[in-house]
Amino acid sequence: MNISELAKASEVSTDTLRYYEKQGLIAAPLRQQNGYRCYTPEHLGLVRFIRGAQTLGFSLSEIREVIPQLAQGTFGRAEIEAQLALKMAQIDAHIRQLKSLKKELALTFSSLQCSFDQAVSLRAGTPADVSTGPDAVLVRKAFMPRK
Repeated sequence: MNISELAKASEVSTDTLRYYEKQGLIAAPLRQQNGYRCYTPEHLGLVRFIRGAQTLGFSLSEIREVIPQLAQGTFGRAEIEAQLALKMAQIDAHIRQLKSLKKELALTFSSLQCSFDQAVSLRAGTPADVSTGPDAVLVRKAFMPRK
């Protein structure tokens, strides 16, 4: 199949296929006499695997690491489970980070001491030690280290 046919079958663009090839994610296909790429069903399977893994949150560099095992037929259930467990742990850590960030945002939101029509001043300090003037309000810096 040519590049357009592979793109349609795998639901990716021809540019994506060329990028995968350039990055070594898929092997360079044989060329026809006219210079056109000639892809195999194996290319299609690999592109579908890459897209599926991306959907599960795996980066192209993570995917690149397992492709040789796939090609050699040594990527079994134990390896799949290990990769999935690692990805779930990374997602759990990211969720914890996001929850912490959300908490900081909520604290910042609750520290706003102005009406909707007042301008905001981003000065460090507290209301007790900073004069903000009639048209400005102090906003606590959310990412400032706490004492």
